[in-house]
Formats: sequence, structure tokens, C-alpha cells
Amino acid sequence: MTQTASGRTSTSRTGKAPRRSPGTAPRTAARPARTAPAAERQWLGQWNSTVTSYYLLVGATTLLTIIGLVMVFSSSAVTEIAEGRSPFGALLSQGQFVLIGLPVLLVASRLPVRWYKALAWPGLAVALALLVAVLFIGESRGGNTGWIALGTLSFQPSEIAKLALALWLGVVLGRKQHLLGRWRHVVVPAVPGALVVVGLVMGGHDLGTALVIMLLVAGAFFVSGASTRLLGLGAAAAAFVVGYAFILQQDGGDRLGRITSAYGECIDTLGECYQPTHGLWALGTGGLTGVGLGASREKWNYLPEAHNDYIFAVIGEELGLLGTLLVLGLFVVLGLAMSRIVRRHPDPFVKITTAAIACWIVGQAFINIGVVIGLLPVIGVPLPLVSAGGTALIMTMAALGVVISFARTEPGAAEALAARGSVVRRSLAVVGRTARPRRRTT
Repeated sequence: MTQTASGRTSTSRTGKAPRRSPGTAPRTAARPARTAPAAERQWLGQWNSTVTSYYLLVGATTLLTIIGLVMVFSSSAVTEIAEGRSPFGALLSQGQFVLIGLPVLLVASRLPVRWYKALAWPGLAVALALLVAVLFIGESRGGNTGWIALGTLSFQPSEIAKLALALWLGVVLGRKQHLLGRWRHVVVPAVPGALVVVGLVMGGHDLGTALVIMLLVAGAFFVSGASTRLLGLGAAAAAFVVGYAFILQQDGGDRLGRITSAYGECIDTLGECYQPTHGLWALGTGGLTGVGLGASREKWNYLPEAHNDYIFAVIGEELGLLGTLLVLGLFVVLGLAMSRIVRRHPDPFVKITTAAIACWIVGQAFINIGVVIGLLPVIGVPLPLVSAGGTALIMTMAALGVVISFARTEPGAAEALAARGSVVRRSLAVVGRTARPRRRTT
């Protein structure tokens, strides 16, 4: 046995291990770094996959659309019968809009990013033209002038403007991202364009849609890298506009009364407090698991807009707290998926547009839910993908198709999706050959 200069002992030439002196602890080899358990490594690997955003978007969109179809039918069947119509009337109408929106979503999810950049300016021009037309030939519903009728069909240009504005902001802010430290590059042309859209929507007295568009614009500017001071100035201006529209304007209903009924003592239980009160009663009746699908009591003409703006209350009554948490969780999944795209995608246009669409869809969902549970005054915005509606549903599906297209172009996502597709095709081919009966030879 020999001893080296570092003090370590080595084996002798005979190959026998050296003896340790009494009282000395045996030397052990360096332990390897501690690793996560196999289950944890597998879960993290799936979450960090290049196609996670794609599958989260597809899964949450599908589930929310199915829940919407079921709950629209459940919340509208009684009132349809009471008005002498088929109980399936609202369901068939909603199903038609889903069938229109589905191919729109599929086509949008397959278009390349360069197409959306090319469509941004023409799309905004068309949306502005339609918003101007609303002021002259628009129809009024519920105190808001926001529909254009074409024979038996009608649509809301403000819903088209949401997607057009998101794409346009992605183009103008994405191209000038390295100049956004200077206030004039932030303001021109993004701020005037956004103000024109918001002003035209406010011209139709649709404050709820205007608030959603403001959220959309805020998300785009925040992700673009604009300075915090400019964002704060914009938030103060938006708060002033909203306060003016709520308190000083009384068109389309007593908006000041809505604030006092939401945050003060409820006095007029048959007026301003009627809808919020019945919405809370529906949520309270549902408890943890609900009274059962189709067994709601408030939908029997007690709760106004049960299949539209207040459909979340019917979900809480029939499916309970668990049902409402499921819906809320699916919108959180949409938000997480879109935040992944913002973090992982290298294109500034994709980042800004995705952030704008996320603030639109998820923000509108939280506004709707906040109104139903009493955190916000009554604002007429539907629950995306769930509430009954035509233009809102189709344009929401189109916007999600755009984001799914962006998810397909994340670094490595296209290759992973192509590889999984080829595996599925090969597996189906093997199954087909196995199921095919063999010919007997004579």
C-alpha cells in the first residue's frame, strides 16, 4: 500500500484493498446530486413540453363550449315553453353558432403568422367602418345600440373590433418595440386607434364592451414593454372615462343606482337590486354539489338573462360550488396557456396579440363572474363560450383559433405535433392490419 501526496491511500500492486486503522471512519464515494422523484420529473416534463400550450387551449376551449351548450339548454327550456316555443329553440340556435364557429376556429388555427400580420390593417379598417355604421343603422337592445341587422340575421361589430384591434396592436407595437421607451412611439399610432374604437363603442352606450376593450388594450401595452408611467397615465384616463360614463351619463338605465345597489344598502328589491339578488339566491341554493342539472328554480322567469349574462348563477344553482369552480378553473387554464405563449414565443407580434386576446377573454370572464357574485355592479357582458350569443361566440372561437395557431409555432411545437401525428397514423395502420382477417391458403 502506498500513500500519495494528497494523503489518499491506494491499493498495492497485489490488488488487495488496504486495511483501515482502528477508529477511522470508512471513506465513501461522493454522493450523486439528489434528483426529483420519477413522477415529479414526468409531470414537469409534460408541463415543459413544447405542445403543452396547444393542448391546454384545445382542451379548455372544447370543455367550455360543451358546458355552454348544456347550460344554455338547461337555463332556457322553461322560458321557451312559457312563450309557446320549442324547449330546444335556444339550444338549436346556440348549436348553429357553434357549428359556424368551429370551422372558423379550425381555419384560424391553421393560418400562418404572416397572414395575421397582413390582415391587421384591413381588419381594423373594416371593424371601424362597421362601428360607424352602427351609429346610423344600428339596432338597440337593452339600452345599448350595437347590432346591425341583415334580414333575419344580426351581428355585433364590437365583437369583430376586439379581434381586429388585438391583431392591429400586435403589428404596430411589435414593429416599434425597440422604440417604446420614447412616449411618442408608444402613443402614435396605437393610442389614437384604440381611442377611436373605444369611443365608437361608447357611442352606442355599450359600457361593458368598452371596459373589455380597455382591458385588451392594457394587456397589449403591458406586454409590449411600454413604460410604467405611461401605463399609469392610461389607467387614470380610463378610470375617468368609466367614472364619467357611470355617474354622469344616465342613458340606458340608472348606472349610479347599479353602483349603490352593488356596494351599498339594497333598497329597491324590485328594481336595481332584483337581478343581483336573485343571482345570489341561485348561487346560495346550489350549495356544494347543486340541486341537479335542470332543477334550477330561479330560471323559472325569476332571474333575468338566465341563459345569457347570468348563466353562471344557474351553473352555481344546478351544479353547485364544484361546477362553478370547474368553469373558473377552465378559464384559468386558458390564461395559463396564453401566458406560456407570451413567455416562450420569440415573435413580438405574437406576444402582444396573445396578451391582448388573453385580457379580452379571461378578463371578460372575470367581469361576468364578478357581477354575478356581487363584486361588481351589473355590466352587460356575457360569459365567453358559455353564455348564449352569436357574434360573441363566433369571434371568441376565432380569437382562440388565432392563439392556437400561435401555439403551433412555438419553438419545437410544429415538429412535436408532426411527430405525434405520424405516431398516431402508424398506430392506426397497425390496428387496421391486425383487425383485417387473414386469407386462408389452400
